[in-house]
Amino acid sequence: MDNMLPSPGYNIPSIGTPIHHQEDESIQTQQQQQTPRHPASFGMNLPHLQHANISQAQDNHMMSPAIQRQHEGSMSIYGPGTPAPATPHTPASVADPGIIPVLQNIVSTVNLGCRLDLKKIALQARNAEYNPKRFAAVIMRIREPRTTALIFSSGKMVCTGAKSEEDSRLAARKYARIVQKLGFSAKFLDFKIQNMVGSCDVKFPIRLEGLVLTHGQFSSYEPELFPGLIYRMVKPRIVLLIFVSGKVVLTGAKVRQEIYDAFENIYPILKGFKK
Repeated sequence: MDNMLPSPGYNIPSIGTPIHHQEDESIQTQQQQQTPRHPASFGMNLPHLQHANISQAQDNHMMSPAIQRQHEGSMSIYGPGTPAPATPHTPASVADPGIIPVLQNIVSTVNLGCRLDLKKIALQARNAEYNPKRFAAVIMRIREPRTTALIFSSGKMVCTGAKSEEDSRLAARKYARIVQKLGFSAKFLDFKIQNMVGSCDVKFPIRLEGLVLTHGQFSSYEPELFPGLIYRMVKPRIVLLIFVSGKVVLTGAKVRQEIYDAFENIYPILKGFKK
């Protein structure tokens, strides 16, 4: 058996010979030189990973020093397998759009300081209507300023429809003067603006579905019930009706500045959800 020759296609020495040990050592040495094993570079010898590392190194080399430092800092915060936490897509600041909300309605209240006979007021005053079965107040209107007043028997009055604070006060004084001329000792006490309504147009369509998903804590959107998104702002305490066309209605303000501040806060958010 020892004198038998191996087949011509397989020139392999017998097991245990010194030649076999030398070949094993040479093969191991070549493998170590070709694929160095290091804990930090584990798995980096794959072709697709090597290509990704080369392209990433080229991108880092083409970055400016400031951007490269920022990129390295962000990579140090999150590990290679840990994605960064998702944040709502809301721009930090947007240039002044030059859009100013326009006041559409002001609601004010005043106390006339005396009891009133609503039937007498309805019979003697012009532009007045009174139906106690439908509503327990006299509805009175004047043309300048174009407003409507609700006059109650307790002497309280609500004035609606004015476009400015001055017009609302002027209209309330005119209604009080009309009541005085009818023989009541009406005064003008505790005038206060209760609500202001403004509106504007941002001139671009808005993705309301994305807005309600990102700002669900402050907004509600039920298109089957109402076509607009209701956004309840915390500071200032304003309620906004936002429509897909870009129209915005702001209500709930006590002073004019709250309307302006609310729109300045909401405009960058709407800009982020532009269609």
